[in-house]
Amino acid sequence: MAQPGVQSLKCVVTGDGAVGKTCLLISYTTNAFPGEYIPTVLLHSQDITEADSRHSRSLSYRFDNYSASVMVDGKPISLGLWDTAGQEDYDRLRPLSYPQTDVFLICFSIVNPPSFDNVKSKWYPEINHHAPNIPIILVGTKLDLRDDSATLESLRQKRMEPVSYEQALTCSREIRAYKYLECSALTQRNLKSVFDEAIRVSHSAVLNPRPQPNKSKPQKKCTIL
Repeated sequence: MAQPGVQSLKCVVTGDGAVGKTCLLISYTTNAFPGEYIPTVLLHSQDITEADSRHSRSLSYRFDNYSASVMVDGKPISLGLWDTAGQEDYDRLRPLSYPQTDVFLICFSIVNPPSFDNVKSKWYPEINHHAPNIPIILVGTKLDLRDDSATLESLRQKRMEPVSYEQALTCSREIRAYKYLECSALTQRNLKSVFDEAIRVSHSAVLNPRPQPNKSKPQKKCTIL
């Protein structure tokens, strides 16, 4: 519970699995990069067989929550951060974390083009359906790998290349995101800026709601007999 005079905000982080959402949150809240990847999932039945899983798999969902007490523009903020799983198994459960959200971060990995493609094909439609008019920030993760030689070679073998800043900026405009930001959880480059902007955006959204696409009105026709 926030102290008197401290504003509480809820930020939900979405995006494909393995794009670095959990690392982003841990690095920001603890000032340390985690040593291994642990997916944000929790299987209720650990002893099911692969054949059975197609029909009777039972899943429960764990929302990993983090918090940070910060000062932004001279104002004390209690920032609640919700980590979500990007796997398809959780598509029906994940939106349970969306109510009362003040700002969404849609994350993709700069060195994983398919995760970028899913911003428009999956993540924006999902958020716009369950939480319309809530501000969105588009976040490109793993900025430190954009010029990494081993990563570039691996992408070349797949006939891919890193997502450019210009590509992502265009995408952010198409989904009507308030901002596009790039960061690295490993080096913490621009990391604080992502969450500072999330706080600022949640404030400005109250005064300046996210614009809605224009809906063409049916034209009146005049028929002369």
